[in-house]
Amino acid sequence: MSSALIHDKLFIKTFWEQKIVSHNHMREVEEDRMKKSALTKLRDEWLLRLETRTKHLKNFGDNHGANSATA
Repeated sequence: MSSALIHDKLFIKTFWEQKIVSHNHMREVEEDRMKKSALTKLRDEWLLRLETRTKHLKNFGDNHGANSATA
């Protein structure tokens, strides 16, 4: 095998290894950013509020319907 071919293979291997390391670093940074984001916390709080409101409205409708049926 010629030294030029070996050099090219080594260059390509090094190039892609650097790309992989860079990609993994960017992915980790993005994961950290997402973990620190308040969006997940806000979304969970709103879901809890909506669930509570839905339960309240359902209970109100059930109680209201039972009261009007007996009246």
